[in-house]
Amino acid sequence: MALHSFHLKANWPGLRNDVGTIETANLHTKISIPPEMDGPGIGTNPDEMLLGAAATCYIITLAAMLERSKIEKESLTMTSEGIVDITKGVITYKKIIHRPHLKLQFGTDLELAQKIAKKAESSCMISRALKGNVEIELEVKLEVI
Repeated sequence: MALHSFHLKANWPGLRNDVGTIETANLHTKISIPPEMDGPGIGTNPDEMLLGAAATCYIITLAAMLERSKIEKESLTMTSEGIVDITKGVITYKKIIHRPHLKLQFGTDLELAQKIAKKAESSCMISRALKGNVEIELEVKLEVI
């Protein structure tokens, strides 16, 4: 078994509505509570970062699986939505919806492309980490050009 560690350094200098920073090898940004949760909304926040982790993991996994299956794409774009429930002061991340839009060449096996798009979600490391806690839904759009 081979293990790998990722490292993050965080600094939070003040109270609830202040602004902190996080730093990794490739990411340096300010962090705060989003305005929807009565925060200052400066930089990013945990909700956006969880959505970003899930989205980047899924789209990279999908691209790699398409490549291994020899499916050539013209383009792969995606929007993702994170749905958070705020009830009586309790915040719960309920669902992430990925909406990949895959443009494929005429003659591409669309059934295989659809199958791969679905399998990529369950193959993604972040999706597996969230399983049982946050529902992940796919709305795949395949377009032949």
